[in-house]
Amino acid sequence: MLRSSLAGKPPRAPREPGAPRKPREGTKQETVLAMLRREEGATIAQICEATGWQGHTVRGFFAGLKKRQGIEVKVLERVRQVGPNKEGAKGSFTIYHLPA
Repeated sequence: MLRSSLAGKPPRAPREPGAPRKPREGTKQETVLAMLRREEGATIAQICEATGWQGHTVRGFFAGLKKRQGIEVKVLERVRQVGPNKEGAKGSFTIYHLPA
């Protein structure tokens, strides 16, 4: 039984064996990779805002890039902001980047 969401779609043409897959365009993953490839990089907060993901999802995506695709996300800069009584690090952030 076909699901109603698939009923109106035409069938896809089969891919040739060994041919590379074409990544879908406009995905959140594509958005994250584009942000990381920028010269200034991106923070987890910026990525969360652009994708709607939670911070732990972004960090998990970074881990998956390394594990499944061998792409390691580098730390471009760490900014630490500590209060006068050494209270917490609210406002601290890390800028991540994918080397070219």
